[in-house]
Amino acid sequence: MEAKTTRSSVFHTNYHIVFCPMYRRKVFKDDIAEYLEQFFKKQVEKKGWMLIAIEVRPDHIHLFIEGIPPITRLSDVVKYLKGTSGLSLFRVFPKLRRQFRKGRIWSRNYYVGTAGEVSSETIKRYIERV
Repeated sequence: MEAKTTRSSVFHTNYHIVFCPMYRRKVFKDDIAEYLEQFFKKQVEKKGWMLIAIEVRPDHIHLFIEGIPPITRLSDVVKYLKGTSGLSLFRVFPKLRRQFRKGRIWSRNYYVGTAGEVSSETIKRYIERV
């Protein structure tokens, strides 16, 4: 995994993002799970990022994404992924509207963690030696 560049930065970012449907309903099974996996691959690619891994569970989704520029707010990334996928799910699987009557599939909550090739301890030791 190579570092990416912009006009003013060099970066190597990896984010683990997890989000859940409203009320943690177990709706992402079979054809819906397969659809979501392909959908997120396309959406991430459209943005120029790289989807390292994805796991669609019945009641939540794990995405491991590389290459999101540091200037991009992660809340905007999550908003984009949830917004586009929610609209698409309702269009492709109209039966979901019966389970999500308020018109929102996703819970407002989410998790974002960072990961890198170098551990926090290694960075700390390097800085302390400088």
